[in-house]
Amino acid sequence: MNTVERLVHMANQIAKNLETDDDPVGAVAYHIQQFWDPRMKKLIREHGHEGLSPIASAALGKLDERHNAA
Repeated sequence: MNTVERLVHMANQIAKNLETDDDPVGAVAYHIQQFWDPRMKKLIREHGHEGLSPIASAALGKLDERHNAA
């Protein structure tokens, strides 16, 4: 498994663990924003949404919006 595949796997695991949260998309976005290294966030942003679960994909979309607004 290469680095990007590992990040996709991690994002999907986080989404699976937080899917019952009141706001799963927000919770996943928060987790990635707070705990992932900037290099990890950059790599998964460059990768796009391929292979991501719907929740993980939406969370990354939310992070992209925040990143583009900054």
